[in-house]
Amino acid sequence: MLRKYPILKWSLIVLTSLIVLVVTFGWWFMSLLPKKDEMVDPTTAQVGDLPYVTQNVPPSRGKILAVVTSARTMGDTDKQTGYELTELSRAYYVFQANGFEVDIASPQGGEPRVVIDDEDMGKFDFAFLNDSIAQYKTKHTIPVKNISAEDYEAVFFVGGKGAMFDFPENQAIQSIVRELYQADKVVGAVCHGPAALVNVTLDNGRHLLENKNVSGFTNDEELLLIPDAPTIFPFLLQDKLVAQGARFNEGSMYLEQISHDGNLVTGQNPWSTWKLAETMVKQLGYTPKYREITAEENAVEVLKKYDLEGGKQAKALIQHMYFEEKKEVDRILIAKHSVIAAMKGDIGRFFGLVGLTSYTKRMSKDL
Repeated sequence: MLRKYPILKWSLIVLTSLIVLVVTFGWWFMSLLPKKDEMVDPTTAQVGDLPYVTQNVPPSRGKILAVVTSARTMGDTDKQTGYELTELSRAYYVFQANGFEVDIASPQGGEPRVVIDDEDMGKFDFAFLNDSIAQYKTKHTIPVKNISAEDYEAVFFVGGKGAMFDFPENQAIQSIVRELYQADKVVGAVCHGPAALVNVTLDNGRHLLENKNVSGFTNDEELLLIPDAPTIFPFLLQDKLVAQGARFNEGSMYLEQISHDGNLVTGQNPWSTWKLAETMVKQLGYTPKYREITAEENAVEVLKKYDLEGGKQAKALIQHMYFEEKKEVDRILIAKHSVIAAMKGDIGRFFGLVGLTSYTKRMSKDL
């Protein structure tokens, strides 16, 4: 039959070759990632295992309020949502390590739904899940209407897509932000958390965001994951912040980016949480305590170097981190960004980051 139909014959050959090629590449790509027996299991981490949090803690410097969303679904859809665990846990421990007590509030109070992305979890995040005090606070959040803003030195709005639905119109949240900001205290927000700021008007009648440098989850980040976001959310966060007079400070997709404008500190996405929380501590008048930078943060620096200066300089940075600074680099995050590039159709970046993942694996073995 194939002799009668040579086109069919060659089509089958090409198709078979492509399948073999894809399978082989997929196997090789997966081989670049750490195997389970190569990784330290962080799931049993306890707060007592974190010297950063438990040792050399300064005397009490007051309290910081963390606010999480109470929304459990995205508007009228059946898509589940909540607050992002990593955005709360990492900021919580930065504040605690630097001498601040942290209260946790939400629009409705009680136990909000939490979103846990297993692939992004580290020892601080699992320690938070195993921390009885932190877990009590997350399961018994204070209704924001019961909060006295004067009791706090700062407020921090945790992200999670639910924030888009119950932060913007909440008058208690607006009052907390207005009172703290006008008292020269610090207002922070990360990822979708800046949704808390979009309707805040100061006593002078001016919008809080007017002429402020601000970061938040970008349109590109939102639409890549949820193409129908404009029909689900009440607004796209970037568009709304700009409409309210903010100067939107957009960084690379899914990489650390913060904006620091006086007492207002905002971050673009979950990877901005560490730096944002430490910047809030600085704005409160204190030098943040030394913290060992995580392998994930090192990978973020490598990816930023790649974006700004190219693959050669990114490889040089990886080599410097491993051999000069004795730092680990999370190659899983680099691999994730190669997948993001493929999703966007940027094939050159895809292969560039796959190569960078491979190089990182080789450097880790050569260490």
